[in-house]
Amino acid sequence: MLFQKLHAELGRSYAPGETIVHQGDRAEAFFIILTGRVEVVVESEEGHPHRVAILEKGGGDEVFGEMACFDDMPRSATVRALEESRVLTIDRKGFLRRIQEDPSLVLGILRQMSGRIRALNREMVQLKEKLESKDDS
Repeated sequence: MLFQKLHAELGRSYAPGETIVHQGDRAEAFFIILTGRVEVVVESEEGHPHRVAILEKGGGDEVFGEMACFDDMPRSATVRALEESRVLTIDRKGFLRRIQEDPSLVLGILRQMSGRIRALNREMVQLKEKLESKDDS
């Protein structure tokens, strides 16, 4: 009961359609989805938006923006709430300080990032196969 009350008070709520982070923005934190679902959208060089993921609590992908903790690059995607969502912000400096105290914390994030890379590799192979089969036709 106490945890549920504390959980409800943590983070910030976002309404459906509300943007949490913008592609190209400076990144100084990452996020944990406490409740709800969000979409990750990447805008192409031509300006066309492409949804690349839907993330939700309990779906194994409740963390986003984690690359900001490891590189000093701008946001690579825009993230918007698909439904009422509560999201906790984790400051990069605080996270890096905490990792120094307990390096095992980074393992979960690395596993998640590895899973995403594997999924992207599968998608890339499928797309290449489709393109090659069109070229053969």
